[in-house]
Amino acid sequence: MPENTPRPPQHHPWETGWTDTSRAPGTRRLWLAGGLALATVVGCATSIAVMDRGADRTAQATDAPSPSDPVNDPGLISFGSPSPTDAPSPSGGKNGKGDKADKDDAGGAGGDAPQTAGTPTPDSPAGAEPSTSPVPHPSSAAQPKPTVAWRSVRSTNFPYGYWQVDGGLVKLAQANSASERRNATFKLVKGLADGACYSFATADGSYLRHRAFVLRSERDDGSALFEKDATFCPRATSVSGAVRLESVNFPGRFLRHQHFRLRLDPFRADAGYRADSTFRLVDGVA
Repeated sequence: MPENTPRPPQHHPWETGWTDTSRAPGTRRLWLAGGLALATVVGCATSIAVMDRGADRTAQATDAPSPSDPVNDPGLISFGSPSPTDAPSPSGGKNGKGDKADKDDAGGAGGDAPQTAGTPTPDSPAGAEPSTSPVPHPSSAAQPKPTVAWRSVRSTNFPYGYWQVDGGLVKLAQANSASERRNATFKLVKGLADGACYSFATADGSYLRHRAFVLRSERDDGSALFEKDATFCPRATSVSGAVRLESVNFPGRFLRHQHFRLRLDPFRADAGYRADSTFRLVDGVA
């Protein structure tokens, strides 16, 4: 029968009181303390990272929503952000629409008309030479559009002188008799060649047109030349309520009376020309 081999006493130190003298006392405790310290550092670092991430999420959640994305996170109710419909509009109105600006009415043939760049100004300083090259006339939006109405044309430097048709030509004379008043009254219509300008029709259906630079009454032959000869554009003057009438196909030439006859002459800066080429469109005298 085999004998039991005795076990080394180091296998049961608690029974025999054996102590390992090959290691320094307390080494096992140092290893345990080091492992605990390492675990503590790792745990603290993990906690700090988790807390920083939570703080970032909290900051993002508390930021006010942008105007383009007013929707909050799903499932959350926000009491800090006002409803977009309650926000005041920049103009102070609820719908963001400002008050409409009043618009001035151009009305009347004698209103000031804007000058086109490059177009000679009738009231320009003495010595100014008007351009002889055709220039575009202002659009219909910039010029007062005449309505169909009966008008008479009166001179400003001869207040009793009206345009009258006499023997096919147009002269400046008083309108005393019924026939003179009838011959001094014209239907003011939109220009045949430019709707922003004027044409003058007579009671018998003819039109005033320039031919050989003399103003006369003739029947419309339907040609483009006739339409241009019978179209005159109003230009503002320094005389209140008065205009100058510029030819649409001869820019720089204006209707003026000379020896009491109406003709188309190039603009001159002298006082006589200015007075002779300034007219008022008044109610028909017929």
